[in-house]
Amino acid sequence: MMIPDFPPIRVLPEGAPERENIRAFLDEQLDPFSPAERARSWSACDARFSEELGKQGLIGLTWPEKFGGKAASHLVRYRIVEELLAAGAPVAAHWFADRQSGTMLLRYASERQKARLLPRMAAGELYFCIGMSEPDSGSDLAALRTEARRDGEDWRVTGSKIWTSHAQHAHYMIALVRTGSDESDRRTGLSQLIIDLSSPGVTIRPIEDQTGDAHFCEIFLDDVLVPADMLLGEPGNGWAQVNAELALERSGPERFLSSHVLIEEALKALSENPSETLTALVGHWTAELWTLRQMSLAVAGTLERGGDPMVEASIVKDLGAQFEQSVPRDLQAAWDQADIADESGELDETLTYLVGASPSFSLRGGTREILRGIIARGLGLR
Repeated sequence: MMIPDFPPIRVLPEGAPERENIRAFLDEQLDPFSPAERARSWSACDARFSEELGKQGLIGLTWPEKFGGKAASHLVRYRIVEELLAAGAPVAAHWFADRQSGTMLLRYASERQKARLLPRMAAGELYFCIGMSEPDSGSDLAALRTEARRDGEDWRVTGSKIWTSHAQHAHYMIALVRTGSDESDRRTGLSQLIIDLSSPGVTIRPIEDQTGDAHFCEIFLDDVLVPADMLLGEPGNGWAQVNAELALERSGPERFLSSHVLIEEALKALSENPSETLTALVGHWTAELWTLRQMSLAVAGTLERGGDPMVEASIVKDLGAQFEQSVPRDLQAAWDQADIADESGELDETLTYLVGASPSFSLRGGTREILRGIIARGLGLR
């Protein structure tokens, strides 16, 4: 039986930018944003902010210097990311490129593609999205039907993707497609392609959610030509590649900091003698945050050592989604007993947004049921 490993990490490495400098930069950049706007954080696109981060050298930190990075450790990047998310910075424009697409390109892309794409990604000028889920497939990724067939040395792609975050802003999509078939194992014959979203045959339709935002999209691919050198990795190796990618996607601080701005605003609005109900709630939030951060840092450390923390990352994502969904729910339930002074109405506005947005927290990056299946298999329980 496999036992999840979360080795404690107490000290981040020397050489990381000082938190005070990062916070001063964010205070200046985010001053015009209301708390409700900051609560959107990694769901909010702001091209100007992403370019400013690029100028500061804060995108692609772990990448080699020749591709625009700083060859920093995953733990140095962690420090930057958690400051961005805790402050509610609008990072969605460059988010997927920085979090996972850049790493995937470094592992699998040709030198020509790395040189062409990575420096612009690090500059905050080039955005990526992730094409995994499909209509009528639910969370069964192996059931995908988007097909890529050979056209000489190139590929022709036909199919659709759904729940693709911020595709309407992205320049490229890394898509999982079917390039072969094996009736005995649906996971074989899958490959990843880098698709230029400005190509003829690509249609992107944003999906508005109940908050009025539209960060999910459906993408239709109608006989889209993809050049041969835009294959990522080896044909047929897509399943292994996409699982490695999901470890990058599921374990970061974004999995428990989506409601952090609400916590800070609630603390600002407390009276000098808060009720026992809210005192207990703040204690609960603090304990959960500390634990989840330690677990997430441990996964970052495993990635730094070249390990494969798929099970641990899934645990962080599952527990993190539960926590960040509970924050607005529990604050709403305790509101009448909380003795909160919210004269500006900003706390109420932030709470209203997160109550509406939080159901999606356990959908993005893999549903709770799928994650628990992964965890159970990893632990040898099924």
